[in-house]
Amino acid sequence: MVIPFSPPGVIVFDMDGVLVEVGGSYREAIRATVHHFTGQWVTHDEIQNYKNAGGWNNDWLLSERLITNHGKQVPYAEVVEYFNRIFLGEDGREGLISNERWMPEEGLFDRLSQHARLAIFTGRAKYEADATLGRYARNVLFDPIVTDESVANPKPAPDGLQLIKNQYPDQTIWYLGDTIDDARSAQAANVPFIGVSTPHNPRHLEITSLLRSHGAFAVISDINHLEGLIEKALAQVS
Repeated sequence: MVIPFSPPGVIVFDMDGVLVEVGGSYREAIRATVHHFTGQWVTHDEIQNYKNAGGWNNDWLLSERLITNHGKQVPYAEVVEYFNRIFLGEDGREGLISNERWMPEEGLFDRLSQHARLAIFTGRAKYEADATLGRYARNVLFDPIVTDESVANPKPAPDGLQLIKNQYPDQTIWYLGDTIDDARSAQAANVPFIGVSTPHNPRHLEITSLLRSHGAFAVISDINHLEGLIEKALAQVS
């Protein structure tokens, strides 16, 4: 495989579906929120349909939309409040965030940081990102960490990646994401994009094809395969 871009000076990671497996956390929080307000369960397939269409990076907005689809009108603030209660936990009970699975192998970031700076661009709110990074990556230097509050326009707008480009104007940046909105954001920012499509998703092949069709120069099944792409890029310039 020929890598069409220079080795990265900065590697930017999305969080959900890239650093963290969220089927039992965010996706389940969407389902539980819709069920709370409508009495009906949406399927993971329904959620994936919206993610594949793009424009639904915000899980609060997606929950509201699905509630409306099931015949109920609920104020957005109430949707957010309930979603956060079950996601973050309350009254000493763990929330669904505790179901997250950290996907990078031990030592991955130490090795990657020998080649590039590390950063994050996520649609999460800062407190949600901080909770997960504090649990799993306390000693990893991500600079910057761009969250929903950091930008005027969320993904698929390029604002977050543009902030990182402004911080590192002379560096090649690679962005890793798992959704159409990630890919569109990278395209708009003119940043090389790597898709992540995990085989445990039953629609893995469809998602892989979608990410490629939206500009991914490579699609990997696991973040731990990123090192192989970097090694190929380095070999091409040596």
